[in-house]
Amino acid sequence: MSRFTTGVTVVTYTGDDGPRGATMNSFVSVSAEPPLILVSVARRARCHDALLDRPFCVNVLGAEQEPLARLFAGAQGVTAPRWAAEASVPRLANPLAWVECEPWRAYDGGDHSLVVGRVTGLGHRDGDALTYAWSRFGTAVESSDDFEYLI
Repeated sequence: MSRFTTGVTVVTYTGDDGPRGATMNSFVSVSAEPPLILVSVARRARCHDALLDRPFCVNVLGAEQEPLARLFAGAQGVTAPRWAAEASVPRLANPLAWVECEPWRAYDGGDHSLVVGRVTGLGHRDGDALTYAWSRFGTAVESSDDFEYLI
């Protein structure tokens, strides 16, 4: 599965001791009506139980935010994150995109739980995306071309 290129997200939520998060790359849009997304969460992850019953935010990381991906994956010595002050759910400051969710359903996924969230808010900015493939980070460059080149 490491050959499949994915985007990189940090899923944030309110923990018992304040804002918390976990780096995840298994994230997908599920439905437009109602608006639903899905994250796949390891059962052994510290965030597992919290994501089943409290609001969360999927922060899609920009290419320059690799240190945040490493921090929320457990790296030491990385600068503490900045949080968005106006967010109703803990959200990183300035992600490439963000999707706030209420828990909707959870399904058994073997050693993971498939957590479906109902979208309650979202936003984005321009920029290149952080990617992950072959067990290393990379970049997907934002295209400056319009669709006219396809015609």
